[in-house]
Amino acid sequence: MHLHHLALRTADPNILAAFYIEVLSLVVTRRRAHSIWLALGPVQLMIEQGAAGEPTIDPQSMDMFAVRIDESERAIIKGRLDRLGVAVENETEFTTYFRDPDGRRIGISSYTFEV
Repeated sequence: MHLHHLALRTADPNILAAFYIEVLSLVVTRRRAHSIWLALGPVQLMIEQGAAGEPTIDPQSMDMFAVRIDESERAIIKGRLDRLGVAVENETEFTTYFRDPDGRRIGISSYTFEV
C-alpha cells in the first residue's frame, strides 16, 4: 500500500499552491475549478478550495507532514523560505520545520528509513 495523494483544504488554493511551487519546486499536474494538483514525487499534493465557515488550521498545532529531500537541497529551500519571510520553526540534524501560509507545520527531511 502507498500514499495516493494528500489533500490540503484552504481559503485560497492559488496562494497555497504558489507557496508549495516556490518553496518546494513542485509542478502543477492538474487544475480544476476548485483544486490544484502538484506532483510530490510519486504522490500528488491536492490543494483544494475549503468551504465557507470551514475551521482553519490551529496555529499551535503540531500535526505536520514531512517531505524527503537530499541534504544538498536544505540550504536552497531555507533560502527560499527566507526570501518569502517564512520563519524556520525548529531544526534537527535531519529536518527543518516551518509553516505554510495557512499555518500547517511542514518538515523537509533528509532522514532515510531502513525498511
